[in-house]
Amino acid sequence: MSKVDASVRGVVLAAAFAAVATSHPAEAQARSRASAAAAVDSIVARALQGGKAAGMSVGVVQGRDTIVLKGYGYADLELDVPTPDRAVYEIGSVTKQFTSSAILLLQERGQLSLDDPITKYLPDYPTQDHAITIRRLLDHTSGIKGYTELPEFGNFMRRHEPRDSLVALFSKKPFDFDTGDDMIYNNSAYFLVGLIIEKVSGTTYADFVKKNLFDKAGMDDSRYCSENAVVKRRAHGYDTGPNGLVRAAYLDHLWPYAAGSLCSTAGDLVAWNRALHGGKILSPASYREITTPGMLNDGSRLRYAKGLAVHELAGHRVIEHGGGINGFLSASNYLPDDDAIVVVLVNSTGPVSPDAIAAQITEAVFGKKNPPSTAFTGDLSRFAGTYGGVGRGRPMTLTIAADSGKLTVLTVGPNNSTPRVARYVGDDTFQIGETRYTFVSENGKVSTLRVDAVYGYSHLKRK
Repeated sequence: MSKVDASVRGVVLAAAFAAVATSHPAEAQARSRASAAAAVDSIVARALQGGKAAGMSVGVVQGRDTIVLKGYGYADLELDVPTPDRAVYEIGSVTKQFTSSAILLLQERGQLSLDDPITKYLPDYPTQDHAITIRRLLDHTSGIKGYTELPEFGNFMRRHEPRDSLVALFSKKPFDFDTGDDMIYNNSAYFLVGLIIEKVSGTTYADFVKKNLFDKAGMDDSRYCSENAVVKRRAHGYDTGPNGLVRAAYLDHLWPYAAGSLCSTAGDLVAWNRALHGGKILSPASYREITTPGMLNDGSRLRYAKGLAVHELAGHRVIEHGGGINGFLSASNYLPDDDAIVVVLVNSTGPVSPDAIAAQITEAVFGKKNPPSTAFTGDLSRFAGTYGGVGRGRPMTLTIAADSGKLTVLTVGPNNSTPRVARYVGDDTFQIGETRYTFVSENGKVSTLRVDAVYGYSHLKRK
């Protein structure tokens, strides 16, 4: 925690304790809420300082108590339009939990099964002798090549063509791995899920989501995005260029589709989290499905379920998903142990990370839970070496070094990272942030490095 963050948290806690000691319960609660809101305001102000992002909308709720729900900065820099309440953002891959929920509703109705082969609904899809089920699409373990990582998609995203043309582009590519062996975040998979939803339901993806999800959750300001529709309170998106912010690059919303083409507000995403995690959208069995991480062929348990990741945020258990699309970044977090929701939407891509802001807010408002520390007593040098395997869009290569009793990880590539020190968490597993590195030995010698980055899980072989 930085000195600034520690100070913010101290102000929040001190104010809360003082209020409890000197006021009636209702007054104490109001003062505590006001202090928490001030902490959030301070965190957002620092993030927007210097024009690193145009604007932001934040929702922080605990139970039925709204701590913050408002906009900051600007929805339009050219016209100096402040971010309004109920500002509409493109939420990118936060869309995926809506897509998964739609599939699970169809399963509840007996119209499909997660264990159906995708060729039951997409009979012409070339599976290249892989056994791909809908389940493998939802947890990114199909091995299908992701279209957003293909060089050809750079031109594709600006054109309006039949959807089949994109499927034809990625379906012919070699698989990244055998289905179920690894996990690589995959927008192609969710594009196919959207096609399955339309085939089974007999309606468009946009209409199915509106009727069965948006309307049920009370999300009146949410919609399938459009690059040309006039939308009230729409925040304009910005990318980061060499000299600062620029208007976001054009993207036809035919292509993000069920992987990332929904638009929403901070308030609507709070309503969605309340509805989804409050049992108003899915049956108990379907809710267990959408929040239970998948498993690889070798028995490795993921921390990604079906359109939702399940891990920790500032030490708190979190069920979440983020999103990134031209001009916009987003984070939608549900903290089950705190009965809390933290939503951060930013109308800029660049250095301002909604995930980092959500973590700071969680720590400031709900406290930070420090992970347990475990001392490593063996020989770190046996882990040292270079490991390589498949990664998202390019091969993944890591160099592991042991020096002065510390294990460091260096990502090798066009822009080599700075070596980062990993902490030991037990069972030959080390961790940096939320990424876990597990070393697997054969015949007494380390042969494989399992890299679990929450949104990806790869087996890297020692070179």
